[in-house]
Amino acid sequence: MNKIRVFSTMTCPYCYMLKDFLKAKNVKFEDIMVDQDQNAAMEMVRISGQRGVPVAEVNGQVIVGFDQPRIEAALSA
Repeated sequence: MNKIRVFSTMTCPYCYMLKDFLKAKNVKFEDIMVDQDQNAAMEMVRISGQRGVPVAEVNGQVIVGFDQPRIEAALSA
């Protein structure tokens, strides 16, 4: 079973693209809104080294941005 966390904000269009992509594949994920949770934002920066969203953690692999080929590869690993 895949373990997926998506760090996102309410105003990020790429965040919605990523989440819609996962939903279309019927993949369950934890949606973490970093604009509403400062601790989650700090966790996102800690694991990715980035402040921009989206950041996806797919089965332990950190993917910055909506990088569909890398997300698909991580899902099938």
